[in-house]
Amino acid sequence: MNNKILSVILIISLLSVSFLSSAEENTQPQLDTPAVKATEKQWLMRLSHAMRTLNFNTSFVVVRNNRAEPYRWVHGNIEEQELELITLLNGPRNEAIRVNNKVSYLEPNKPPFSVTSEHISGPIPPALFGDIEKLSLSYDFVQVGKNRILGRPATLIRLQSKDKQRHGYWLWLDIESGLLLKIAIISRKGEILEQIQFTDLQISEQPNEVLTQLVGANVPMPLTDVEQQPALNWKVNWLPQGFEQITANRQIIGGTAIPTESLLFNDGLVDVSIYVNASNEAPRQPHLNQTGATVLLSMLKGGFEITVVGKIPANTAMTIAESVVFTNP
Repeated sequence: MNNKILSVILIISLLSVSFLSSAEENTQPQLDTPAVKATEKQWLMRLSHAMRTLNFNTSFVVVRNNRAEPYRWVHGNIEEQELELITLLNGPRNEAIRVNNKVSYLEPNKPPFSVTSEHISGPIPPALFGDIEKLSLSYDFVQVGKNRILGRPATLIRLQSKDKQRHGYWLWLDIESGLLLKIAIISRKGEILEQIQFTDLQISEQPNEVLTQLVGANVPMPLTDVEQQPALNWKVNWLPQGFEQITANRQIIGGTAIPTESLLFNDGLVDVSIYVNASNEAPRQPHLNQTGATVLLSMLKGGFEITVVGKIPANTAMTIAESVVFTNP
């Protein structure tokens, strides 16, 4: 064995010892070693912990219908504040900034606004940051095996829906850090509907400099509870088990004088929005459009147009829309 090979082996050994020592200091065990065989839930809990505590700078692409949208995602902790930035890299400026539980959105053709929330509404499912126990009410966790993603050893965890009302999720997690490397949304028939592929991952002891600019940044104040939760004269009578209402909203869309009201529900992995507005349109068949895993279903009912949007099967969207009932004003 020549000196060059010995040097490489020595470097790998030192890196392994360094990582294990760091993991012990952070009270985060190194999983899936001969001494520790991690369960699926332990892997997901480690993922949640890593995404909350590590300083990382990463990029990923969302692939749907043979189209790819590139994003940059930066996360870190500064002066006991958790900061996060997700930026769409193509087209007009589209960013979301989170400082602790205040999320600000900067979108094209809209004034900036902020909401009170512990996560950004975007490509990364919010449940992966939070309560893994809640996910277990609607999904079974299955550890499949190991693979190599982004040049890094990864373990594959499948989240399989306990009913037929939602899709499944496959998560590839970095064995070294616990962070995400890839996500795939899978239909009940086993079709890949949408993927999130990470293209770069940098983990550092110190947070990225771009996050320091967010501390004390001048962003809009969050909407009040009344603004986020207006009283609506309709309700949704059916949703798959595990979905909870997040927000209610009333706004003018497209410069018309007709208000559109909406409710947002979430089961941890999936956002489902229901929009309702008055309509004089003649009766027609429900209209369905699907992009990747996202379904948009529109139907007319009692002089109103009801639209359901979410990463759910078409049959689920139809059942939700049909369950909308109107109450007296």
